[in-house]
Amino acid sequence: MSKRKLNRRQNWRIQKIQDERSERANKRAQRIDEQINEGELGPEQNGLIIAHYGQQVDVEPLDQPGPAQRCHLRANLGSLVTGDKIIWREGKPTGVVVATSERSSELSRPDSHGNLRPVAANIDYIVIVLALHPEPHANLINRYLVAAEAVNIEPLILLNKVDLLDEAGRQQMDDLLKIYPQIGYKILEASTKSQDGLSALKSTLKDRTSVFVGQSGVGKSSLINALLPGVDIKVGELSQARNKGTHTTTTAKLFHFPEGGDLIDSPGIREFGLWHMSREQVADGFVEFRPYLNNCKFRDCKHEGEPGCSLQAAIAEGKISPERIASYASIANSLEQL
Repeated sequence: MSKRKLNRRQNWRIQKIQDERSERANKRAQRIDEQINEGELGPEQNGLIIAHYGQQVDVEPLDQPGPAQRCHLRANLGSLVTGDKIIWREGKPTGVVVATSERSSELSRPDSHGNLRPVAANIDYIVIVLALHPEPHANLINRYLVAAEAVNIEPLILLNKVDLLDEAGRQQMDDLLKIYPQIGYKILEASTKSQDGLSALKSTLKDRTSVFVGQSGVGKSSLINALLPGVDIKVGELSQARNKGTHTTTTAKLFHFPEGGDLIDSPGIREFGLWHMSREQVADGFVEFRPYLNNCKFRDCKHEGEPGCSLQAAIAEGKISPERIASYASIANSLEQL
Protein backbone atom coordinates (compact mmCIF):
# COMPACT_ATOMS: atom_id res chain seq x y z
CA MET A 1 0.00 0.00 0.00
CA SER A 2 1.42 3.39 -0.98
CA LYS A 3 2.18 5.95 1.69
CA ARG A 4 -0.33 8.76 2.18
CA LYS A 5 0.97 12.04 0.78
CA LEU A 6 1.11 14.98 3.18
CA ASN A 7 0.01 18.47 2.21
CA ARG A 8 2.19 21.51 2.70
CA ARG A 9 0.67 22.45 6.06
CA GLN A 10 1.10 18.92 7.45
CA ASN A 11 4.73 18.86 6.33
CA TRP A 12 5.27 22.27 7.95
CA ARG A 13 3.75 21.12 11.26
CA ILE A 14 5.89 17.96 11.32
CA GLN A 15 9.03 19.97 10.59
CA LYS A 16 8.07 22.52 13.26
CA ILE A 17 7.69 19.80 15.88
CA GLN A 18 11.03 18.25 14.91
CA ASP A 19 12.74 21.65 15.07
CA GLU A 20 11.27 22.34 18.51
CA ARG A 21 12.45 18.96 19.80
CA SER A 22 15.91 19.57 18.39
CA GLU A 23 16.03 23.01 19.99
CA ARG A 24 15.04 21.61 23.40
CA ALA A 25 17.69 18.90 23.11
CA ASN A 26 20.34 21.48 22.17
CA LYS A 27 19.39 23.70 25.12
CA ARG A 28 19.52 20.74 27.49
CA ALA A 29 22.96 19.75 26.17
CA GLN A 30 24.13 23.37 26.49
CA ARG A 31 23.01 23.55 30.12
CA ILE A 32 24.86 20.31 30.90
CA ASP A 33 28.03 21.61 29.22
CA GLU A 34 27.76 24.84 31.21
CA GLN A 35 27.49 22.88 34.45
CA ILE A 36 30.58 20.86 33.55
CA ASN A 37 32.61 23.88 32.43
CA GLU A 38 31.67 25.94 35.47
CA GLY A 39 32.74 23.20 37.86
CA GLU A 40 29.27 22.70 39.33
CA LEU A 41 29.61 18.93 39.17
CA GLY A 42 31.63 16.50 41.22
CA PRO A 43 34.43 14.27 39.90
CA GLU A 44 33.73 11.41 37.50
CA GLN A 45 32.78 8.13 39.15
CA ASN A 46 31.40 4.73 38.16
CA GLY A 47 27.67 4.31 38.53
CA LEU A 48 24.68 2.07 37.89
CA ILE A 49 21.36 3.18 36.40
CA ILE A 50 18.59 1.88 38.66
CA ALA A 51 15.62 3.57 36.93
CA HIS A 52 14.91 5.47 33.73
CA TYR A 53 12.50 8.39 33.26
CA GLY A 54 12.58 9.78 29.73
CA GLN A 55 15.51 12.17 29.53
CA GLN A 56 16.62 11.49 33.10
CA VAL A 57 17.79 8.46 35.08
CA ASP A 58 18.35 7.53 38.71
CA VAL A 59 21.99 6.61 39.40
CA GLU A 60 23.78 4.94 42.30
CA PRO A 61 27.55 4.80 42.81
CA LEU A 62 28.64 1.39 41.50
CA ASP A 63 28.85 -1.29 44.21
CA GLN A 64 27.61 1.21 46.78
CA PRO A 65 23.83 0.75 47.07
CA GLY A 66 22.21 3.73 48.71
CA PRO A 67 20.33 6.93 47.93
CA ALA A 68 20.14 7.50 44.18
CA GLN A 69 20.57 10.81 42.38
CA ARG A 70 18.54 11.98 39.42
CA CYS A 71 20.82 12.67 36.44
CA HIS A 72 20.58 14.23 33.01
CA LEU A 73 21.96 12.38 30.00
CA ARG A 74 24.48 13.87 27.62
CA ALA A 75 23.00 14.01 24.12
CA ASN A 76 25.60 11.76 22.48
CA LEU A 77 25.12 8.74 24.74
CA GLY A 78 22.32 7.03 22.84
CA SER A 79 19.61 5.02 24.58
CA LEU A 80 20.43 4.11 28.19
CA VAL A 81 18.38 1.66 30.25
CA THR A 82 18.10 0.27 33.74
CA GLY A 83 21.11 -1.90 34.53
CA ASP A 84 23.56 0.11 32.43
CA LYS A 85 26.93 0.80 34.01
CA ILE A 86 27.99 4.36 33.37
CA ILE A 87 30.37 7.21 34.27
CA TRP A 88 28.61 10.08 36.00
CA ARG A 89 29.23 13.29 37.91
CA GLU A 90 27.27 14.25 40.99
CA GLY A 91 25.46 17.59 40.97
CA LYS A 92 23.20 19.75 43.10
CA PRO A 93 20.41 19.00 42.67
CA THR A 94 20.91 17.02 39.42
CA GLY A 95 23.95 15.09 38.21
CA VAL A 96 25.04 14.19 34.69
CA VAL A 97 25.81 10.88 32.98
CA VAL A 98 28.87 11.56 30.82
CA ALA A 99 29.83 8.13 29.42
CA THR A 100 28.68 4.52 29.21
CA SER A 101 30.29 1.11 29.56
CA GLU A 102 29.82 -1.80 27.17
CA ARG A 103 26.83 -4.03 27.92
CA SER A 104 27.28 -7.74 28.54
CA SER A 105 23.65 -8.32 27.55
CA GLU A 106 20.40 -6.47 26.95
CA LEU A 107 16.70 -7.29 26.99
CA SER A 108 14.47 -5.59 24.43
CA ARG A 109 10.75 -5.40 23.71
CA PRO A 110 8.61 -3.77 21.01
CA ASP A 111 7.36 -0.26 21.77
CA SER A 112 3.90 1.07 20.84
CA HIS A 113 5.11 1.64 17.27
CA GLY A 114 6.49 -1.88 16.86
CA ASN A 115 10.13 -0.80 17.12
CA LEU A 116 12.46 -2.98 19.19
CA ARG A 117 13.83 -1.03 22.17
CA PRO A 118 16.09 -2.16 25.04
CA VAL A 119 14.50 -2.07 28.50
CA ALA A 120 17.24 -3.52 30.70
CA ALA A 121 20.96 -4.29 30.43
CA ASN A 122 23.69 -6.49 31.92
CA ILE A 123 21.30 -9.27 32.91
CA ASP A 124 22.36 -12.76 34.02
CA TYR A 125 18.93 -14.42 34.36
CA ILE A 126 15.59 -13.99 32.65
CA VAL A 127 13.10 -15.40 35.15
CA ILE A 128 10.00 -16.51 33.23
CA VAL A 129 7.19 -16.33 35.77
CA LEU A 130 4.15 -18.56 35.18
CA ALA A 131 1.00 -19.32 37.12
CA LEU A 132 -2.11 -21.40 36.59
CA HIS A 133 -4.01 -18.16 35.94
CA PRO A 134 -3.68 -16.41 33.59
CA GLU A 135 -3.31 -19.75 31.84
CA PRO A 136 0.09 -20.24 30.16
CA HIS A 137 0.64 -22.22 26.99
CA ALA A 138 3.66 -23.82 25.37
CA ASN A 139 4.01 -21.24 22.59
CA LEU A 140 4.18 -18.43 25.15
CA ILE A 141 6.88 -20.19 27.18
CA ASN A 142 8.81 -21.07 24.05
CA ARG A 143 8.68 -17.47 22.83
CA TYR A 144 10.31 -16.34 26.07
CA LEU A 145 12.94 -19.07 25.77
CA VAL A 146 13.71 -18.21 22.13
CA ALA A 147 14.05 -14.53 23.04
CA ALA A 148 16.38 -15.36 25.95
CA GLU A 149 18.53 -17.65 23.80
CA ALA A 150 18.74 -14.98 21.08
CA VAL A 151 20.33 -12.48 23.48
CA ASN A 152 22.40 -15.14 25.28
CA ILE A 153 20.76 -14.61 28.67
CA GLU A 154 20.13 -17.71 30.76
CA PRO A 155 16.41 -18.36 31.26
CA LEU A 156 14.91 -19.72 34.46
CA ILE A 157 11.30 -20.95 34.58
CA LEU A 158 9.45 -20.10 37.81
CA LEU A 159 6.03 -21.58 38.55
CA ASN A 160 4.40 -19.14 40.95
CA LYS A 161 1.26 -19.35 43.12
CA VAL A 162 1.71 -23.09 43.70
CA ASP A 163 -0.48 -22.79 46.80
CA LEU A 164 -3.44 -22.37 44.42
CA LEU A 165 -2.83 -25.63 42.57
CA ASP A 166 -5.41 -28.33 43.19
CA GLU A 167 -4.86 -31.86 41.88
CA ALA A 168 -6.13 -31.01 38.37
CA GLY A 169 -4.10 -27.79 38.26
CA ARG A 170 -0.95 -29.57 39.37
CA GLN A 171 -1.40 -32.20 36.66
CA GLN A 172 -2.00 -29.49 34.05
CA MET A 173 1.20 -27.61 34.95
CA ASP A 174 3.26 -30.81 35.23
CA ASP A 175 2.15 -31.85 31.75
CA LEU A 176 2.99 -28.42 30.37
CA LEU A 177 6.44 -28.12 31.97
CA LYS A 178 7.78 -31.69 31.97
CA ILE A 179 9.72 -31.24 28.71
CA TYR A 180 11.87 -28.33 29.89
CA PRO A 181 14.13 -30.06 32.45
CA GLN A 182 14.76 -32.75 29.82
CA ILE A 183 16.30 -30.15 27.48
CA GLY A 184 18.34 -28.40 30.14
CA TYR A 185 16.13 -25.70 31.63
CA LYS A 186 15.80 -25.21 35.38
CA ILE A 187 12.35 -24.96 36.94
CA LEU A 188 11.65 -23.53 40.39
CA GLU A 189 8.35 -23.22 42.24
CA ALA A 190 7.24 -20.52 44.65
CA SER A 191 4.33 -19.12 46.61
CA THR A 192 4.28 -15.70 48.22
CA LYS A 193 1.43 -16.74 50.50
CA SER A 194 2.91 -19.96 51.88
CA GLN A 195 6.53 -18.77 51.39
CA ASP A 196 7.32 -22.09 49.70
CA GLY A 197 10.33 -21.95 47.40
CA LEU A 198 11.37 -18.39 48.21
CA SER A 199 14.63 -19.43 49.91
CA ALA A 200 15.64 -21.55 46.91
CA LEU A 201 14.78 -18.69 44.56
CA LYS A 202 16.87 -16.21 46.58
CA SER A 203 19.79 -18.62 46.61
CA THR A 204 19.62 -19.03 42.83
CA LEU A 205 19.48 -15.28 42.19
CA LYS A 206 22.19 -14.37 44.71
CA ASP A 207 25.02 -12.24 43.26
CA ARG A 208 23.33 -12.16 39.84
CA THR A 209 21.31 -9.53 38.01
CA SER A 210 17.91 -10.91 37.07
CA VAL A 211 14.76 -9.69 35.38
CA PHE A 212 11.26 -11.05 35.90
CA VAL A 213 9.10 -11.41 32.79
CA GLY A 214 5.72 -12.97 32.20
CA GLN A 215 2.07 -12.31 31.62
CA SER A 216 0.47 -9.62 33.74
CA GLY A 217 -1.19 -11.20 36.74
CA VAL A 218 1.25 -14.07 37.30
CA GLY A 219 2.51 -12.41 40.48
CA LYS A 220 5.79 -10.74 39.51
CA SER A 221 5.18 -7.73 41.75
CA SER A 222 4.02 -9.90 44.66
CA LEU A 223 7.19 -11.96 44.31
CA ILE A 224 9.34 -8.85 44.46
CA ASN A 225 7.50 -7.63 47.55
CA ALA A 226 8.08 -11.03 49.19
CA LEU A 227 11.74 -11.20 48.18
CA LEU A 228 12.44 -7.56 49.07
CA PRO A 229 10.32 -6.52 52.08
CA GLY A 230 9.73 -2.80 52.17
CA VAL A 231 9.89 -2.22 48.41
CA ASP A 232 6.07 -2.32 48.14
CA ILE A 233 5.62 -2.68 44.38
CA LYS A 234 2.01 -1.98 43.40
CA VAL A 235 0.13 -5.23 42.80
CA GLY A 236 -2.58 -5.47 40.14
CA GLU A 237 -5.67 -7.62 40.40
CA LEU A 238 -6.67 -10.12 37.73
CA SER A 239 -9.29 -8.79 35.35
CA GLN A 240 -12.46 -10.76 36.08
CA ALA A 241 -13.64 -10.29 32.50
CA ARG A 242 -10.50 -11.65 30.82
CA ASN A 243 -8.72 -13.45 33.68
CA LYS A 244 -5.58 -11.50 32.79
CA GLY A 245 -3.59 -9.18 34.97
CA THR A 246 -3.59 -5.42 34.77
CA HIS A 247 -0.32 -3.66 34.08
CA THR A 248 1.10 -2.08 37.24
CA THR A 249 4.75 -1.34 36.36
CA THR A 250 5.46 1.54 33.98
CA THR A 251 9.25 1.68 34.03
CA ALA A 252 12.06 -0.78 34.65
CA LYS A 253 13.52 -0.40 38.15
CA LEU A 254 16.44 -2.15 39.79
CA PHE A 255 16.36 -3.39 43.38
CA HIS A 256 19.11 -4.90 45.54
CA PHE A 257 18.89 -8.16 47.45
CA PRO A 258 20.29 -7.75 50.99
CA GLU A 259 22.17 -11.03 50.50
CA GLY A 260 23.70 -9.82 47.21
CA GLY A 261 22.47 -9.56 43.65
CA ASP A 262 20.06 -7.30 41.83
CA LEU A 263 16.54 -7.67 40.51
CA ILE A 264 15.07 -5.60 37.68
CA ASP A 265 11.29 -5.23 37.60
CA SER A 266 10.36 -4.71 33.94
CA PRO A 267 7.12 -3.42 32.42
CA GLY A 268 4.50 -6.15 32.08
CA ILE A 269 4.99 -8.22 28.95
CA ARG A 270 2.24 -10.54 27.82
CA GLU A 271 4.24 -11.90 24.87
CA PHE A 272 7.73 -11.40 23.57
CA GLY A 273 7.77 -9.81 20.13
CA LEU A 274 9.88 -12.03 17.88
CA TRP A 275 8.87 -10.32 14.64
CA HIS A 276 12.45 -9.13 14.08
CA MET A 277 13.74 -12.72 13.97
CA SER A 278 14.09 -15.01 10.96
CA ARG A 279 12.81 -18.58 10.83
CA GLU A 280 16.43 -19.78 11.19
CA GLN A 281 16.95 -17.67 14.30
CA VAL A 282 13.75 -19.02 15.85
CA ALA A 283 14.88 -22.59 15.16
CA ASP A 284 18.24 -21.87 16.81
CA GLY A 285 16.35 -20.71 19.92
CA PHE A 286 15.05 -24.26 20.37
CA VAL A 287 18.21 -25.55 22.01
CA GLU A 288 17.67 -29.26 21.33
CA PHE A 289 17.36 -28.54 17.58
CA ARG A 290 20.88 -27.15 17.28
CA PRO A 291 22.80 -30.42 16.62
CA TYR A 292 20.54 -31.12 13.62
CA LEU A 293 19.93 -27.72 12.03
CA ASN A 294 22.71 -27.86 9.44
CA ASN A 295 22.16 -31.47 8.41
CA CYS A 296 18.96 -31.20 6.37
CA LYS A 297 19.00 -32.20 2.69
CA PHE A 298 17.76 -28.76 1.61
CA ARG A 299 19.23 -25.52 2.92
CA ASP A 300 15.80 -23.83 2.96
CA CYS A 301 14.18 -26.70 4.86
CA LYS A 302 11.30 -25.50 7.05
CA HIS A 303 11.35 -28.73 9.10
CA GLU A 304 7.71 -29.40 8.32
CA GLY A 305 7.96 -32.76 6.60
CA GLU A 306 10.36 -32.04 3.73
CA PRO A 307 12.39 -35.05 2.53
CA GLY A 308 15.77 -35.37 4.21
CA CYS A 309 14.83 -33.17 7.19
CA SER A 310 17.20 -33.97 10.04
CA LEU A 311 14.77 -32.66 12.66
CA GLN A 312 12.03 -34.99 11.49
CA ALA A 313 14.53 -37.84 11.66
CA ALA A 314 15.41 -36.81 15.23
CA ILE A 315 11.71 -36.89 16.12
CA ALA A 316 11.43 -40.43 14.75
CA GLU A 317 14.39 -41.42 16.92
CA GLY A 318 12.80 -39.86 20.01
CA LYS A 319 15.47 -37.17 20.33
CA ILE A 320 13.14 -34.22 19.77
CA SER A 321 9.63 -33.76 21.11
CA PRO A 322 6.87 -33.54 18.46
CA GLU A 323 5.21 -30.87 20.64
CA ARG A 324 8.29 -28.68 20.54
CA ILE A 325 8.67 -28.85 16.77
CA ALA A 326 4.95 -28.12 16.41
CA SER A 327 5.46 -25.06 18.61
CA TYR A 328 8.44 -24.00 16.51
CA ALA A 329 6.35 -24.26 13.32
CA SER A 330 3.52 -22.27 14.87
CA ILE A 331 5.85 -19.47 16.01
CA ALA A 332 7.86 -19.36 12.78
CA ASN A 333 4.76 -19.37 10.57
CA SER A 334 3.14 -16.62 12.61
CA LEU A 335 6.19 -14.40 12.02
CA GLU A 336 6.04 -14.94 8.28
CA GLN A 337 2.42 -13.77 8.26
CA LEU A 338 3.28 -10.37 9.75
